[in-house]
Amino acid sequence: MSRELPIRVTVLAPPPGVAFAVQRGKDGLCAPSRVSAHSLAFDLSITVSEPAAGGAPKVSGPYAQGKPDDRFLYLNSGTKAGQPDSLWTRRAKVKTAGITWELMEHTLATPGAVLEAVIDGRGPDGGPCCATVPLLKGGWRVCPG
Repeated sequence: MSRELPIRVTVLAPPPGVAFAVQRGKDGLCAPSRVSAHSLAFDLSITVSEPAAGGAPKVSGPYAQGKPDDRFLYLNSGTKAGQPDSLWTRRAKVKTAGITWELMEHTLATPGAVLEAVIDGRGPDGGPCCATVPLLKGGWRVCPG
């Protein structure tokens, strides 16, 4: 049985003037749903289902990238986020590992809740984050909508 799970990716301290977007499929882009001076938030939905062998939830849907046992979301920045005049062309991986049945059930049982991952929007060089990014605040967590 598959279920839709509302998720949020919050990007803290993104470099000013750099566009960010979550990649949808091979070349689609999803703009942030919330923007402030200090953060961006992307509200999305992923599909979770039980894999044939049991274990952790299987993540799929238009935002899921990678192999079935190693899913992630692409957070694009600069030219990859549709900003043609940007000096940056980067893509970060936000891993979905850590999404458990317990977190999923808690999220779905709480009206208006989303499962959130928080990341740093800047890389070590001060530019947009890239490569596999660590999840802050303890990883995926249930939070009010």
